[in-house]
Amino acid sequence: MRRYQRGNIGEGIGGLFMFALVIWAPAAWLTHVVVCIQASKWMFLLAGAIFFPIGIVHGTGVWFGAW
Repeated sequence: MRRYQRGNIGEGIGGLFMFALVIWAPAAWLTHVVVCIQASKWMFLLAGAIFFPIGIVHGTGVWFGAW
């Protein structure tokens, strides 16, 4: 049985952060795509599809009501 050792908490937080990032980024980008298609914003959809950080920021903003 493995015992808790000091200093291992950072590995757990880093793993949790990476898991959240892997889930958050594609979900935000997909939200961007769906919202742009529903609103017929074709140029913004194209911009977010080519430059994915634009789509991620926009999708996150949609979740929190900024757009």
